[in-house]
Amino acid sequence: MTTDALARPARASHLAGALLTLWSSSIGKKIVMALTGLALVGFILVHMLGNLKIYKGEAAFNAYALWLREVGGPLLGHEQALWIFRLVLLGAVALHMLAAWQLTRMSWAARRDGYEEKQSLEASYASRTMRWGGVLIALFVVYHILHFTLGAVGYGAGQFKPLSVYRNVVLGFSVWYVSAFYIVAQLFLGLHLYHGVWSMVQTLGVVTARGDRAYRAAGTLIAVAVVCGNVSIPIAVLLGILK
Repeated sequence: MTTDALARPARASHLAGALLTLWSSSIGKKIVMALTGLALVGFILVHMLGNLKIYKGEAAFNAYALWLREVGGPLLGHEQALWIFRLVLLGAVALHMLAAWQLTRMSWAARRDGYEEKQSLEASYASRTMRWGGVLIALFVVYHILHFTLGAVGYGAGQFKPLSVYRNVVLGFSVWYVSAFYIVAQLFLGLHLYHGVWSMVQTLGVVTARGDRAYRAAGTLIAVAVVCGNVSIPIAVLLGILK
């Protein structure tokens, strides 16, 4: 066995130890939140653009949904690539939430007497709602998967048709309180994006004094685009534009 081969386990062990040390620090958790947040923002934008294909009509939207199920073929089977992507995405969400929760606990532990007055004037409404907004978004993701992916909720017996995604969307959003829940969740997602995009680039060291305003503007633009794009669909169904 060569010297290099003997050294590899030691290097791997050292790297693992360094990563664990980084994760145990608040900086490490913020970096994990920033990187997973970057991946999630990218997904949210692509997902929103894909959803807007519904305005091209039933045939085009169903064709797009079918294409997503066949990505990776013939190497991968039906929906395999899609489920791999979903699992990776759920892993990113889990890491994002775990890091956020542990940072919150570290912040609580750092408070001297446990009854410090909160500096509300120094925090924006978006930053103050990040924690509970994140919880609502997580619940929304679970419901969204059960609703439009699995058809386990929101439909009567035999109503959900896996091969007719357009019909499923129209039927699902025809229930006003389901649409209302989606709209409220998107508003919280917008607040999360508005604050999160700026926090993400700040953590990764991208923000400068000159670029701060630009990144805040980018966060606002992304948040508004995502909210308007996603909210337009349930509203269009309720107004009878999509039917």
